[in-house]
Amino acid sequence: VVNKSWFNRLSRCGKEMGIFRRTYIRYRPLGLDGYLDVASRPSFGKRHTQILIYFLLIFIAYGIRVNLSVGIVAMTDPTASSNPDVPTYNWTDKSVMLSAFFWGYVLPQVGAGWLANTYGPKWFLISAMAVCSLFGLLLPSMAAMFGSKGVMASRAIQGLCQGFIFPSTHNLLAQWVPPNERSRLGTFVYAAGPFGTVVSMLVTGLISSSWYGWPLVFYLYGVAGLLWSVIFTFFGYNGPSFHPTITEEEKFYIESSLGHSDDKRKLPTPWKKILTSAPVWAILLNQCGHNWGFWTLLTEIPVYMSHVMNFNIKSNSVLSALPYFVLWVLSFVFSVTADMLVNKNLFSIGTSRKFFNTIGLVVPAIALVCLGNTGSEETNKAIVLLVVAVGINSAVFCGFNVNHMDISPNFTGTLMGITNGTSNIFGIVAPR
Repeated sequence: VVNKSWFNRLSRCGKEMGIFRRTYIRYRPLGLDGYLDVASRPSFGKRHTQILIYFLLIFIAYGIRVNLSVGIVAMTDPTASSNPDVPTYNWTDKSVMLSAFFWGYVLPQVGAGWLANTYGPKWFLISAMAVCSLFGLLLPSMAAMFGSKGVMASRAIQGLCQGFIFPSTHNLLAQWVPPNERSRLGTFVYAAGPFGTVVSMLVTGLISSSWYGWPLVFYLYGVAGLLWSVIFTFFGYNGPSFHPTITEEEKFYIESSLGHSDDKRKLPTPWKKILTSAPVWAILLNQCGHNWGFWTLLTEIPVYMSHVMNFNIKSNSVLSALPYFVLWVLSFVFSVTADMLVNKNLFSIGTSRKFFNTIGLVVPAIALVCLGNTGSEETNKAIVLLVVAVGINSAVFCGFNVNHMDISPNFTGTLMGITNGTSNIFGIVAPR
C-alpha cells in the first residue's frame, strides 16, 4: 500500500525510464491510499480475435474496391472469357468509372469518424459493409440495364459505404490495441488491404478468363461481405469493456496501457484544436501525397499492363498483383522492426514514425520517376520498378497511418475521417 502522491511519482518515473514497457501500473483508490497492481501481457486474447475480424473486413473491402480495376479489362474485351455468353461492353469512359468509387468515398469520412467516436462504430460498420456488398451483387445487373452509368452509380454507393470503414476501424484499434503492440497489430490489420488487392486481382483475372466470366467475381465478393457483416454482428465489440467474456487480466492490461478509466462520459470534440494542430496537418499532407500515388497505381496498373506492356488478362492479373504481394510481405518486416526499435529504446515513437514514413514515401517516389523514363520494351525493368514503388510504400503503415492513435487516442476516428476523407479526393483525380 502506498500514498497516492508516491504512486503518481512512481508511475510517472517508471514510464519515463521504460520500466513499465511490458507491465502496467494501476491505481485503485482505497480511501487515501492505494496499491500497485502489475499486469502481465496475455500472449493471446480477445483483442487478437477482434484484430482477425478487422483483418477480414479490410481484406474483403479492398477486394471489393479493386476488383473493377482488373474486371473492367474483361468487361470491355470480348476475347477475355471462353464463354461467348458473358456480356462485354464498348465503353469509352473507363477512367471515370474507376474514379466513381471515390465520389462517394470522400463524403462521409469526417462524419463517420465523429459518429464512431460518439456512438461506437459497430453498427455503422455492419450496415455499411452490408449495403456495400449488396451493390456489389447488383453491379452486373446495373451494367446490363444502365450501362456505364449503372456501374458508376453502384461504385459511388459502394464508396459511400466504405467511407465508414477506415475511421471506424481506426476507432476500434485505438480501443483494443496497447501502444507497444500498435505497429504490429495495426500493420497486420491495414496490410490486409494489399493482401486483399493481391487476391482480388488474381481471382478477378482467373475467373474473368474462365467460362463463368467477370460477373462471378462481383457475386463472390458480395456474398463474402454479407457473411462478414453477420460474423461481426455476433462477435464484434466496441472495446474491452463491452466484451462479455474477456478476462480481467487482459482487460486490465489493455485499459491500463491506454490510460482508460471507468468514466464513460463522452468527451466533446475539440474541433478548433484539431484544425489548428500542426501534427494533424502533417499527417494530412503526408496522406494526400501518399494517396495520389497509391490510387494512381492501384487503379491504373492493370490498364498499363494491358495497353502498354500488352499482357493478356491472366498475365495481367498476376503481374498487377505482384507489387501488392511484396507490399504485404514487407509490411510485416517494417512493423516488427519499428516495434523492436521502440521497445529497445533505440527510437522514440515519434522518431520511428518519421523514419519509416520517410522511407515509405521517398523511395517509391524515386522509383516512379525512373519508371516514367522506362520504355515499353523494357518489361522487366518496369516490373521491378513497380515492385519497388509499391512494396517499399508499406513502411507508411508504421508512419502516418497509425500516428492518429499516437497523438489523440480519444478522437482517432475523427482524425482519420478528416485526413482520409480529404486525401482520397486524389482518388478521384488519380485515374484520369
